[in-house]
Amino acid sequence: MAAAPDHRQQQPAGASSSSPRLRVHDTTLVAPSPSPPETSLPLTFFDIIWLNSPPVERLLFYRLAPDADVAATISNLKVSLHQAIHAFYPLAGRLRLTPGTSDRYELYYCPGDGVTFTVAECDGDDADIDGLATDDPREVAKIAKLVPPLPQGGGVLALQATLLPARRGLAIGVTVHHAACDGSISTHFLHTWAAGCKGAEARPPPPVIDRTLLADPRGLYDVFVQAAPSTDEMEFVKLSADQLFATFTLTKDDLLLIKDAVADEASRRGVAPPRCSSLVATFGFVWSCYERAKESCGSDDEVTTMAQILFPVDHRSRMKPPLPEKYLGNCVGPAFGKVPKTELLEAEGAGGLFSACAAVASGIDEAVRGIGTPSMDAWLDRIREAGSLLTVAGSPRFRVYELDFGFGRPMKVDIVSVARTGAVAVAESRSSAGGIEVGVSLKPAGMERFQKCFADGIALLHQRT
Repeated sequence: MAAAPDHRQQQPAGASSSSPRLRVHDTTLVAPSPSPPETSLPLTFFDIIWLNSPPVERLLFYRLAPDADVAATISNLKVSLHQAIHAFYPLAGRLRLTPGTSDRYELYYCPGDGVTFTVAECDGDDADIDGLATDDPREVAKIAKLVPPLPQGGGVLALQATLLPARRGLAIGVTVHHAACDGSISTHFLHTWAAGCKGAEARPPPPVIDRTLLADPRGLYDVFVQAAPSTDEMEFVKLSADQLFATFTLTKDDLLLIKDAVADEASRRGVAPPRCSSLVATFGFVWSCYERAKESCGSDDEVTTMAQILFPVDHRSRMKPPLPEKYLGNCVGPAFGKVPKTELLEAEGAGGLFSACAAVASGIDEAVRGIGTPSMDAWLDRIREAGSLLTVAGSPRFRVYELDFGFGRPMKVDIVSVARTGAVAVAESRSSAGGIEVGVSLKPAGMERFQKCFADGIALLHQRT
């Protein structure tokens, strides 16, 4: 058992004096049970892209029953974690430079390694479950302390269970190094842990741990390890004390209206409509709102004439041969949407929305066609050249609102780390079947502008009917 680091109990400079206070009860190392043998998994070209990226921080809020046995709840989480991490044992290891090499990295697991599991308690008027799990803007500082830091020495996974005031709520914080795995696998781990904790009869299938399944005939590892962005380049936003986080929901009806507006605009222009799935509609709408919010305040990149968005595409099924759906590692590549700002900001009708959705759909098509071709070599160069752009984290396919550990589904799930990367986070809507929710982190003035642009956009869509 390790003592709680002192800095975890301090408030960030400039934070409100009413900011929740965190008291760490203990931090333990939870090892896989039974212990797997010593293993080294080499990083692949998909993994090395994320070598210097900030960790992904996900936060799940749960309301506890008034008569909940809190001690038993925490104990069940820890006991079931031993079993869950056994199936995902590379995540109990650490990221290191492969011995005897200068640019080859690996996930190394040694018997006795484990995942840090912190038990904490939060108090203060601003730590109430209803205030923290709201869609409304709240200070990032109030929720950031509920996710644990990665352990020093190359650890790739850390977990934290934080009891909220009067023990009415529980926050489960999950921090993952992106070089170890992508969101598909980190959430697969969470589903496995939740099923074990709940005692569910049906359990998710185990991950496939075999890096030989991913061939690299183009030598992309060497290309990417040289071009991998530095830590400073990957962390786009320096957190300020007043940074806010809020969630915006597009209902199923909203998404249908976006699709109809795009189809009508295509008809008006006499062109074929773009393939406009619910995800394309979400990205297009949020991107247009984001650019309008920036434009209304006169952004720093006024010399940039192009608006750009970058979002991940899972390529497991597109590899040759295809990778298993539950392959443990990274297998996502970038898709780029690009459109002149003047088109995206078109004031009249649905022109801007059409341009945004068409660019997103085109970006997906280009990403899919590019697998196995020389265009992959330029992925990181394109990211660098893009400069200022909107990025996306998460996916509705991860089903995060089905993560029931035995005390109900989460009230709220946030990807807190988008506050550092400047991305927007997407997930399935918890309140609207068929809808999608989007997490956005901005400073107060920017959040106010984005809220207005989002509300105005929804109102215009509904006025069309």
